[in-house]
Amino acid sequence: MKDLHAELEPLGLKVVRNARARRLRLRLDRRDGFPVLTLPKGVPERTGLAFVQENLEWIRERQAARPDPVPFLPGTRIPLGDETLLITRTPDRRGATRRDGDQLLVGGELAHVNRRVTDWLKAEARQRLTRQAHHHAARIESKVTRVRVADQQSRWGSCSGRGVLSFNWRLILAPAHVLDYVAAHEVAHLREMNHGPRFHAVLATLLEDPTRGDAWLTRYGPELRRYGVTDAASPTT
Repeated sequence: MKDLHAELEPLGLKVVRNARARRLRLRLDRRDGFPVLTLPKGVPERTGLAFVQENLEWIRERQAARPDPVPFLPGTRIPLGDETLLITRTPDRRGATRRDGDQLLVGGELAHVNRRVTDWLKAEARQRLTRQAHHHAARIESKVTRVRVADQQSRWGSCSGRGVLSFNWRLILAPAHVLDYVAAHEVAHLREMNHGPRFHAVLATLLEDPTRGDAWLTRYGPELRRYGVTDAASPTT
């Protein structure tokens, strides 16, 4: 065990015990890129470490492929729908972060810029997604109970049986038609909680070409993860 620990120590491996897990799982921490091993109840740690050892090549490949994060710092240009904004720090300015033309004005200390820009983007995403969700729901005579904007690691949106729609805040960084596509997609689930023919028939009544937004996310969605890198698909037993 000691030799195996010593071999894997340079990886910065984190081991998490999860009683609800059904199998070994290996992923990269979205913040620092270090591997995280999830151990189900009853599985010996040595078994998990051996699993990590077997997947060293996967770890190195995924770490090398991780996109460089784009920090929200003064001077950075960020996408916003079909536009771009320049983050501009105004240290002497008080009050909330606000848009002024093609600039996003952020007051306060430099250390707070990243958080304040993120908060502003989340609020903007919530506003636009709420508007589009209610717009589409009205067209199919359905009701949205609530719109949530979060930081999902693998999904762009989801719909609960109670009419709660959840979206990834990074959709605000995608073209407007992509955000609208995801909003319409989840609204369609208010009528059909599946991806069968009836679901696609509902979606087709909401969007002229649903495949356009889906194709964009498939091709360019990973780029949005640069604004807060998320976990990649990972090995499991």
